[in-house]
Amino acid sequence: MSEEIISPLRRRMIEDMTIRNLDEKTQRGYLRSVASCSQFCGRHPAHMRFEDVRRFQLHLVERGLSPASVNGAMVGLRFFFRTTLRRPEALDYIPMAREPQRLPVVLTQEEVARLLEAAPGLKWRTALSVSYGSGLRASEVVALKVGDIDSERMRIRVEQGKGRRDRDALLSPHLLAVLRNWWKVARPPVWLFPSPHAPFNYVTPKSLNRAFHEAVRKAGIGKAVNLHTLRHCFATHLLEQNVDIRVIQVLLGHKKLETTAVYTHVAAKTLDGIDSPLDLFKLRPPPA
Repeated sequence: MSEEIISPLRRRMIEDMTIRNLDEKTQRGYLRSVASCSQFCGRHPAHMRFEDVRRFQLHLVERGLSPASVNGAMVGLRFFFRTTLRRPEALDYIPMAREPQRLPVVLTQEEVARLLEAAPGLKWRTALSVSYGSGLRASEVVALKVGDIDSERMRIRVEQGKGRRDRDALLSPHLLAVLRNWWKVARPPVWLFPSPHAPFNYVTPKSLNRAFHEAVRKAGIGKAVNLHTLRHCFATHLLEQNVDIRVIQVLLGHKKLETTAVYTHVAAKTLDGIDSPLDLFKLRPPPA
């Protein structure tokens, strides 16, 4: 978009986001939220009121958008009012929807093995192995460079992951062997998983997601899973091996321990060996 057609208010909001180092995807989402609300209420963004935002929020809910999607729009509007319009009371007048807390779906280790074996080709089997074996997000897997594999320290360097944070991920001996086999076959020069259509770029998360679902179908897995499930499996299976939850937090790159603690609810061994208080009563079984 040329500078001549950007309004001063939009330019200021872009500058406010740039100063705070928000990534491009976040900036586009915030701008889209403000534009959508402005169009819905029929007012220029500079003249929007909190009542307009309230009506827009109700409109999104009535359209059937998920609480997460509604909250995403409200976060953008909160930023616009608080930062660009300098109206800090926006936190009081733009509420957030309560999101349902759902436990992640987790596969057994046998199911993960079947899934990896069913991957469509060596490239995708290797990429999915990295996703599970190191607990990386899809965007982190596809953006790996050959030089990010540190076999001396047995670490995978993740540059600018979620939240624009660098971290070290786990590199197991088996995963290292898988990666070395892939390198011997493909000889990728820079990106670990280069795009077949643009060798100087890497494959997209969307392509990795397609490969995942094809593997799920071929493996005959009937659970409602997605690519992020492999990351859930990584954390849960480590917890079941009695790895300290704070170590898992570091490996996943979570800022808060509460985010990692959700896996204690799905780890099978969390409930193993626990007797129900009902068992203490030793009641006679009811008559047939």
